[in-house]
Amino acid sequence: MRYYPLFLDISRRLCVVVGGGNVAERKVERLLACGACVEVVGKRLTPTLAALAGEGKIIHHDADYEEALIRGAFLVIGATDSDTVNGRIAMDARALGIPVNIVDEPARCDFILPSIVERGDLAIAVSTGGKSPALAKKLRTELEAAYGQEYAILLQIMGELREKIIAGRRPSAENRNRFEAVVSSRILDHIRAGRWKKVKSLIRELTGIEMEVEPR
Repeated sequence: MRYYPLFLDISRRLCVVVGGGNVAERKVERLLACGACVEVVGKRLTPTLAALAGEGKIIHHDADYEEALIRGAFLVIGATDSDTVNGRIAMDARALGIPVNIVDEPARCDFILPSIVERGDLAIAVSTGGKSPALAKKLRTELEAAYGQEYAILLQIMGELREKIIAGRRPSAENRNRFEAVVSSRILDHIRAGRWKKVKSLIRELTGIEMEVEPR
């Protein structure tokens, strides 16, 4: 089995998590952070999930799992401690054509969730194909040390710069050269040191674009 790497837009999509424990809590928080509409099925919730339900940030179905509770979902995550229930979730979701993830059971999954390093809009995903979450965690820790918040700032700058350069309607090859010149320069060193005048002058020198660069 080789998984197809994919970043999925789930904003405003219905995502159902079956289970109300600590693992379910982590899955729910990630889904909410990505803008999903989240429903949780389970008799007992962690205090955090209960608070989210009380604030109206998630919908809680205080019930045992039933197939009807996942109908219409964009994706489903099974995070219960019952092998029988997890099996039913996987079978029902597939029968309904809904992608399903059963926590810690790759054989029952249509997709698996990678370990993520986030720096603003930069996301670096690590996957071991479900074979070793411990190794994925180790690699994530190493990446967190290697890629600091300066990358979030650089990405914000590059996003704004891209809009300005593309608006100039120059040939795509020329634009690509200017983008590559910026990211290959010493711009990260200047960002780390907070030398914003240097960052600004470097961008002007390499692209001809004048822009504000200090983080807001």
